[in-house]
Amino acid sequence: MNQRRTSQRIPMELPVEIRWTNRAGSQKQAMGKTGNISGSGLFIEIPVRLHRATTVTIKVVLPSAATQVPLELLCQGRVVRWNQRGHVQGLGAVIDEYELRPLPRIGSGSDRSPGST
Repeated sequence: MNQRRTSQRIPMELPVEIRWTNRAGSQKQAMGKTGNISGSGLFIEIPVRLHRATTVTIKVVLPSAATQVPLELLCQGRVVRWNQRGHVQGLGAVIDEYELRPLPRIGSGSDRSPGST
């Protein structure tokens, strides 16, 4: 099977939270980090092996130094491959849908009552 990439991979290490439902129907979660991101998918280093075609929800918090405001990238996707090279293991996922969402700023003053100083 010939798999062609439709967009350039950008090497990037960011913390990731990934969620999925296992074959028994239980909700599962793991933490990992991105290895690279493209416009159509990403590679995630995680300590858990997921089966091909597993539907996943992926949350990546983007660094505010790069985005000017705190943002999270929330993706719905599918596992398309599993790789293990030496001690690095992870999955490739295609992104079916995504949303960029602003994160609330800590200490932004939104928790203060009107008229307080």
